[in-house]
Amino acid sequence: MAVLMPVVGVLVAVRAETPALAVVEFLVFTVLGVLFSPLAFPRSLPAAEAQERGARDGRPVVYWRPGCRYCLRLRLRLGRRAGRAYWVNIWRDPDGAAAVRAVTGGDETVPTVVLRDEAVVNPEPGWLRERLPS
Repeated sequence: MAVLMPVVGVLVAVRAETPALAVVEFLVFTVLGVLFSPLAFPRSLPAAEAQERGARDGRPVVYWRPGCRYCLRLRLRLGRRAGRAYWVNIWRDPDGAAAVRAVTGGDETVPTVVLRDEAVVNPEPGWLRERLPS
């Protein structure tokens, strides 16, 4: 998805009526590509490491995947606080995907947040913000 967006931006820009519009359209699609890529998220950890750290210090583990608009919404609404949670990309970590399936009854619905013994699928950003360490 991250690579596809700038390509679409080029295709749309080629058809633009003016050069300025072409530049704007290309930039919009490029920004969307970056937002839907792993670059917009804190560094992902392996599920086992995130679970271990979360158990040790009480921080939540957020399971996510690139291209998920709900994951992006959660990430953007958390702002700088997003780094206070441990993030696991389920497309890069089969153990993370398995952890999500165990919580959600067999599917890979993300974002899924696990905090101690509590798991919430697609939580409200405010719910997670209240549970992040200061």
